[in-house]
Amino acid sequence: MFIRFHRMSNALKPVATSLLLIFVFGLIATPVMALRPGQSAAACDRAAIGAAQRYGVPETVMLAITRVETGRHKNGALNPWPWAINIAGKGYWFQSRHEAQSFVFKHFMDGARNFDIGCFQINYRWHGNKFRSIEEMFDPQMNADHAARFLLDLYKEFHDWTAAAGAYHSRTQWRAQQYAAKFRDVAARLPNTPGAEQQIDPARRATSLGTTAMPLTSGTSTQLGSLVPTGVATGTSFLALN
Repeated sequence: MFIRFHRMSNALKPVATSLLLIFVFGLIATPVMALRPGQSAAACDRAAIGAAQRYGVPETVMLAITRVETGRHKNGALNPWPWAINIAGKGYWFQSRHEAQSFVFKHFMDGARNFDIGCFQINYRWHGNKFRSIEEMFDPQMNADHAARFLLDLYKEFHDWTAAAGAYHSRTQWRAQQYAAKFRDVAARLPNTPGAEQQIDPARRATSLGTTAMPLTSGTSTQLGSLVPTGVATGTSFLALN
């Protein structure tokens, strides 16, 4: 569906805008339940645990990645946030789903397609076709389910959850290793997760990250994992990777 605004009369433009809003966000087909602030704060963790149980990904892996992707420090703890957006490498947090969706819609109408959404920062350009609408991508559980399915595919390739986490961000070796190091650090600091190291890497607890056999590229050529396909410039995590 493509609407040519420049050929429309001014009277029809609001109608076309409304139709595009419905098409992109699925506002008629998908009722949305508003989350209170306390519910929003826990939404990513609930979704991460649900997806982990549904697809057989360790809970620690899911909980750590959502924090690397959207985590922010508050009251001495690093917590993920579902209404997080990344556009052109710049991250934004919004207080409500409505505010986040309105922000994305504005940029979508301006032509933006390369943006990351939600708990696991799923990229619209490359993964939007896995969802019925952008609005569905904002659903924490659907966002987490897609991330879990991809992580499971990466684990089947690498046989290692840390390597899978690195490839979730990038297949360029140094980028993947930076992300994997942050992932391991965040996982080790998760509350109430004794044995996190064993849960993530039962087969290689004594192996250093730098010597892991990861079929990645090196140098400046970029191959990416979950958020964008091979050959496209990398996205940016909310947490600094240095």
